Amino acid sequence: DMDEPFYVRKRPPPFNLGRFLYNSDKGTVMGRSGRSWFKIGIFYTVFYGVLAALVAICMWVFFQTLDPRIPKWKMDKSLIGTNPGLGFRPLPPEENVESTLIWYKGTDYDNYKMWTEALNDFLAVYKTPGLTPGRGQNIYNCDYQRPPPPGQVCDVEIKSWTPCTQENNYNYHKSSPCVFLKLNKIYGWIPEYFNETRALPQGMPKQLKDLIQEEEVKTPHTLNTIWVSCEGENPADIENVGPVRYYPRQGFPGYFYPFENSEGYLSPLVAVHFVRPVRGIIINIECKAWARNIHHDRKERIGSVHFELMID
Repeated sequence: DMDEPFYVRKRPPPFNLGRFLYNSDKGTVMGRSGRSWFKIGIFYTVFYGVLAALVAICMWVFFQTLDPRIPKWKMDKSLIGTNPGLGFRPLPPEENVESTLIWYKGTDYDNYKMWTEALNDFLAVYKTPGLTPGRGQNIYNCDYQRPPPPGQVCDVEIKSWTPCTQENNYNYHKSSPCVFLKLNKIYGWIPEYFNETRALPQGMPKQLKDLIQEEEVKTPHTLNTIWVSCEGENPADIENVGPVRYYPRQGFPGYFYPFENSEGYLSPLVAVHFVRPVRGIIINIECKAWARNIHHDRKERIGSVHFELMID
């Protein structure tokens, strides 16, 4: 019907950013008046304030259940378990994080200094007591017959590592390097020692069995030790690795255990000196820790550690 009115929709005005940010006609900022902004500001301030308070209360209650020194879950209940692992130093560079090969040229200082500097960094806390919080104030000069009193920690013998010392380049320059072993810490774990020659395991190296038998006769009080041994993994490796010596002794003294996270505690170390390894060939080496409650699994690397050594 031609008489019906015809309506035309007006085109909306173009968007004006400046007018949106501040509209002088309506007195609004981004579409809201000052009163509106005040109300919404109060709302979100209260909302997030209450939310933050609830989170803070929950965290406070949670931290009341924790002890800064004693883990909540220990031994079998913890993820670490009851079988300590064995670690070695120096480690290969970070870019080769999956590698366990110690490879260098003995006659080239620039080539082997990477390994000696890595050992310097690792051993710094042992040489400088101030680098470990609390160390120096509660150090006790322990012995097998003098365990540390409660709250004190045993000193680690660093003067008995010769020739595995910084001044001697850890013997890397003589193509007879030193590797340091460290037992991982498990809170409250008490080692069960192999301190009777009648009950030594069949797989224990003969050299270590002979040592335990000798100490049983001469110094039986030193048998409370977590023994260590390092050997070539395969027959060829056993032949190529050559003589091995341990400093200050072939194991971790029992008076360092149990680990109770006392202030200033440092794990004991064993310096393993490979005296005359065959040069120019990769030697697979396996080191094991020996105690009745340390179980070995070569595939899972439980109770042992593997690395390779190659000296050009």
